Amino acid sequence: MPNREDAYNLLKEYNGDALVTHGLAVEGTMRYFSKKYNGDIETWGIVGLLHDLDYEKFPNEHCYKTQEIMNKCGYSDEIIRAIMSHGYGICTDIEPLSDMEKTLYAVDELTGLITACALVRPSGSVMDLEVKSVKKKFKTKSFAAGASREVIQKGTDMLNMELDVLIHEVLLAMREIAPTLGLEMKE
Repeated sequence: MPNREDAYNLLKEYNGDALVTHGLAVEGTMRYFSKKYNGDIETWGIVGLLHDLDYEKFPNEHCYKTQEIMNKCGYSDEIIRAIMSHGYGICTDIEPLSDMEKTLYAVDELTGLITACALVRPSGSVMDLEVKSVKKKFKTKSFAAGASREVIQKGTDMLNMELDVLIHEVLLAMREIAPTLGLEMKE
């Protein structure tokens, strides 16, 4: 089975900086949540890192091209299914069932929204970003319009979590990796 370094190199092979950074954000968030659900941190991390592997080069075959690539590279069925499930109702009919799958579904779009919220702050950081600020931007449909509020809410419901709690947890996760994402406090 390929390791994290293999996964990171694969992601860079298929994507530019923006999607690599997004993959790192989702990876860090998935690793954070793996501890809450007693999941395997490496598996959860790889799922987060590679979830959009095919998106830049094959947007019309999203998830399916990833499945093809990952099968060739020797990734487990568990990892491939989790990645396929993040497209549920969008480009696949694979419903998120496990904690790992539901978490990926819930946090993918939310990490994008939180990144956008951080980047418009004077600090450019997640370190001083608060739940209420994210919630305000969540309600402003034109802000980071690509981050589907419907998917975020569906994912939140799948996890039986309040939106405020999920936002808070994702903020904590992203703060742990803020320098990697370029979202640390600017001096």
